[in-house]
Amino acid sequence: MEKDYQPRMTKVKYVKPDGAPKEKPKCKLVGKNGNIFNLTAIAAKALKKVGQHKAAKEMTGKVFHGAKNYDEALCIIMEYVDAS
Repeated sequence: MEKDYQPRMTKVKYVKPDGAPKEKPKCKLVGKNGNIFNLTAIAAKALKKVGQHKAAKEMTGKVFHGAKNYDEALCIIMEYVDAS
């Protein structure tokens, strides 16, 4: 008599190929000092709190080296965190 064999299911963490987080962490930016350095630091801290150190470093680099103006910098931050 043959025994049916089913492998044990294990949980596998899903990570996107580009290293971006699966879900954006919530981050309170409304009502804070609107200085782009301050907002970037708050968003980076929120990312690091959920273990997304690589994403925090990537976001900071894009904001400070890739953004041409304030609005573009805010858009970059919003790609990484869910601002409220």
